[in-house]
Formats: sequence, structure tokens, C-alpha cells
Amino acid sequence: MNVSGLSLRDLEYVVAVADEGHFGRAAERCNVSQPTLSVQVRKLETALGLVLFERSNRRVLMTAAGQAIVRQARAVLGEAQRLLALATEGRGAPLTGRLVLAAIQTLGPYYFPLVLRLLRQEFPLLSLALTEARTAEILDGLRDGRIDAALVSLPVPAGGLTVSPLFVEPFWLACPAEHPLAQGGALRARDIAGPDLLLLDEGNCLRDQTVAACGAGSSAGRHATSLETLRSMVAAGAGYTLLPALAVPAGPDPSGLTVTRGFDADGPGRTIALAWRSSDPRAAGLAHLAAFFRAHAPPATAACRDDAARPSPDLPLRNRDRRAEAV
Repeated sequence: MNVSGLSLRDLEYVVAVADEGHFGRAAERCNVSQPTLSVQVRKLETALGLVLFERSNRRVLMTAAGQAIVRQARAVLGEAQRLLALATEGRGAPLTGRLVLAAIQTLGPYYFPLVLRLLRQEFPLLSLALTEARTAEILDGLRDGRIDAALVSLPVPAGGLTVSPLFVEPFWLACPAEHPLAQGGALRARDIAGPDLLLLDEGNCLRDQTVAACGAGSSAGRHATSLETLRSMVAAGAGYTLLPALAVPAGPDPSGLTVTRGFDADGPGRTIALAWRSSDPRAAGLAHLAAFFRAHAPPATAACRDDAARPSPDLPLRNRDRRAEAV
């Protein structure tokens, strides 16, 4: 097959099928009919002399050959996108086109609704595709081109990435209303290192930050898969947990089952940052996006300075660090 016979659009179809695992959803993403997409993928398979996907009525799986082709297709599309981005950046244009923006699972559901309307106003030509995942999955997606930018909690391994701190988000305690921690004076992080501490599952950065903040052992407490499950466990009287400020409901719990409390001046928290590939030619536009997020830091948080230093990788972020980073 001559290289001139390759179409970037056909490569987009193949990558969409690989991402979605479904021809119908891939067609919707590419704004074409499913028959059109299926025919073009078949033509590409014929031209390459390879079967890229195992097809059944219930799911679509990549073959071994398909995995290699999709990996290279991502690289080709990434370079093509960089070519276009170089042209628009050279004309001083803001971010345009499709941008895959990811967020860690303990942030996205609470933060995205606060900024989406403003984002559309600030970047009217930007088509956002939002996704949520754990930190390790996000970093893999950034480095292989499936994700363009991501909202993560520091620290993260920054090799090949530009990381721009945005805001500091404090943690709050959520506990059953009848628990001793629901009452009393100033609350300190070390007060919660007990057997009733509830944690997220392994692999979640908030779990590690909770353990570091209160000095508990990494195996302490019962585990849950999400913040909403943790919240339900607290309401059921199973124990207490830490919640990021944006996940704390406004006002008292109407059921009266739970209490949320802030910590003393040295309480725990996390720094949220925007990360993107350092090689991305849209760097100026992505820096503009980071500045937008800093300018619209939620009221429960403290915005970082543009030149804020990254937090130490081995210490939980506390208010003494915030004085150095927050405006």
C-alpha cells in the first residue's frame, strides 16, 4: 500500500473504535454514520492486509496487529494535530478544536460543573471531551496522546510533562453525627488516625494523602471505591473519612446522620494542577487554560501563584505550604 493512500480520517475512525470499543459510539464521536465508519475501517484493513478488530454482536476487541496499528495511528494523528497547532499558535490564536481534558475521579464530578459554563465563554472554539480516571491512568493517557491535558493532585512524576499548580483544596472530616469527633475543639489531622478511619482503595491518590495527613498505617481502615461510597458508609455509622472541600455538601446534612468539620490552621489539603505534554505546541494556549483555572479557583480553595513551587513529594500539603503557594 502506498502511503498516499492513507487517510488521516480513516486513522481517526480506527482510533475512535479502539477507544470506544463500539462502532456505533465511534461513529457518533466522529460525526458520521455507523455504516460509513464501518466501511472505511474495512477498507483500511483490506489495504493493510490486517484484521484490526474482532467483531461480535456484543463487543469489539483489538487484535494483536490492531494494537500496534492503533498505537502508531495515535502517533500519526498527534503529529498532524501538532502541525495544525503550530499554525494556529503562530497566529496567536487561542485553543481551538478538540481537547481531551481529564481529571482525577475525586475532583472531576465536583469541579467540572463549577467551571464548564465559564470555560465555554472563555474558549468558544474549543470542543472539550471530558473524562475521569485515576492518576496512573491519566499519566499514561497524557504520555501516549489519548489525553491532552489533565487536572491532577500533586505530586506527580513530571518527566516529559509541564505541571502548573492551580489551587489548594483543603480536606474536611466527615463523621457520623454521634461520633466523638463530631464535637469538640480544634480538630487536628492526627486526631483521626484511629480504627474507624475509612479509606479509598489502593491506587487512589486521595487514599495516600489521607494516610500521610493523619499518620495512619497504609492498611488501616475499611476501604471503598469512591467518595460517594465513603459518604454512604459514614452515614451508616461505619466510620469517618476525609473529603476534599469541593466534595463537601453545602450546609448541614438534612438527614442529620453526618457532620462535616474543618481542621485547625495546620490542616491537611492537596494542590490541584494542570498537566500537559511539554512537547505539545499548544503550550501557550494550555498555559492560558491553566491561568483561567487559577483565576476561577472555587471559593473553598486558595489560588496558587503562577510560579508556585511544586509541593514536596514526601510530605502532605498543609497550611504552612499554602502560605508559600497561595495568593
